[in-house]
Amino acid sequence: MRRLGLAKLVDRSPATIGFGKKYPEFWLNARDDFSPQPEPTGIHICLRAPSDDAVREFYAAALAHGGKTAGDPGPRQAAFTTYFGAFIFDPDGNKIEAVCFPK
Repeated sequence: MRRLGLAKLVDRSPATIGFGKKYPEFWLNARDDFSPQPEPTGIHICLRAPSDDAVREFYAAALAHGGKTAGDPGPRQAAFTTYFGAFIFDPDGNKIEAVCFPK
C-alpha cells in the first residue's frame, strides 16, 4: 500500500486493517468463514497510484507476497482516456488493479 501512497492507519490485528492518507479509506477484514473464490468470480478493486513506477512496484510486491498476475504493468485504454495499470489476483481470488492516469 505504501507504493500507492497509502499508509496503515488502523491495525486491529489480525482481523481488521485500515489504509489511507489522512483517514482509513481502504479496509481489509479477515473473515474465517469465507472461502476463496474462483479467480474470475471474485471482486475487482481498483486503487489509484501516484505514478507508473508505483504501479510497477505494487505489481512486483503483490507477486512477491503470493499474488498471481492478471495483467502485466502497461498502458491501457479506458472509456475516456489511456492509463497505465497492472492487475493481480490475490490469494482469495479477487482482482486488484493499480492504475495511474496521465496528468
